Amino acid sequence: MLLLLTGTAGFIGFHLANRLIARGDYVVGLDSINDYYDTGLKYARLEYAGIPRDEIEYGKLVNSRAHSNYRFIQLNLEDREALQQLFAQEKFDAVVNLAAQAGVRYSLINPQAYLDSNITGFLNILEGCRHHGVKHLAYASSSSVYGLNEKMPFSTHDNVDHPISLYAASKKSNELMAHTYSHLFGLPTTGLRFFTVYGPWGRPDMALFLFTKAILANKPIQVFNEGRMIRDFTYIDDIVEGIVRVIDNPPAGNPDWSGMHPDPATSRAPYKLYNIGNQNPVNLLDFIRAIEDKLGRRAVMELLPMQPGDVAATSADVSDLANDLGYHPATPVKTGIDRFLEWYLEYYA
Repeated sequence: MLLLLTGTAGFIGFHLANRLIARGDYVVGLDSINDYYDTGLKYARLEYAGIPRDEIEYGKLVNSRAHSNYRFIQLNLEDREALQQLFAQEKFDAVVNLAAQAGVRYSLINPQAYLDSNITGFLNILEGCRHHGVKHLAYASSSSVYGLNEKMPFSTHDNVDHPISLYAASKKSNELMAHTYSHLFGLPTTGLRFFTVYGPWGRPDMALFLFTKAILANKPIQVFNEGRMIRDFTYIDDIVEGIVRVIDNPPAGNPDWSGMHPDPATSRAPYKLYNIGNQNPVNLLDFIRAIEDKLGRRAVMELLPMQPGDVAATSADVSDLANDLGYHPATPVKTGIDRFLEWYLEYYA
């Protein structure tokens, strides 16, 4: 297949691009390379895939020096004209949209960034798919959409109408926009609700990265809700495995769907939502202890109240993905943490 993969300078996009390239797909990677976090790490990910930093120029396709089936373009999703030109030129078979303004806490500081990238940018992706014969659009949603839901584990078949951050609201909006295009234009779309992804080459604003950096520097770590938090930490390889299975299986309409009892996860249209998680939630304090054990150091914890927009617990029901596509996460949290720390110590040596 010829795929457009957005967000390839990002954490998940970097790993997914490597997997798709290795199996022989032709991939065009796209990223804005914004400065939400260290751009040096983003350029290093691209360099790893054979995209030299000094050859990157906005709006220009760059051939990978390492892989004949990989090209990259720096582009903003909000740049409608340039994005539509790319769609018209390449005629993609499928699109995986991972590019987005991420972060719950940052959405309290810079809400406009979320409307620009996650709403306007996603609309431009939908329009490109609609007008240029794309056979499947898979896109990143988030476990954040569950908001005030307290029923555990979180299920895609439950209502998610009470988000508590603009980031979550933007991801819920993506799901609604995708359904509209599936219904009106027959575009197969699959939304993927990710649960706290971690692993090598991860994001510096995520807990594992922040904790590791602080512990090694003998500085306190900030532990919100005084540590009374549970997260469905999901290792990057398990996430990528789930995405690949989704890419290869575009949704069809659900013939049993009923407007009298509407199922949020499916539709008569070719539309589907999946959770991708580890389905084994971990207490945050146990997570911290695993980092301490691997590093051989104790953390100094600054216990803080819950932050606005955050939730105390997440837990993924992945039964649909398991039943439909045979997805079974296989990486224990301790193993994943060990792999991350080995990468971190080498990368920042």
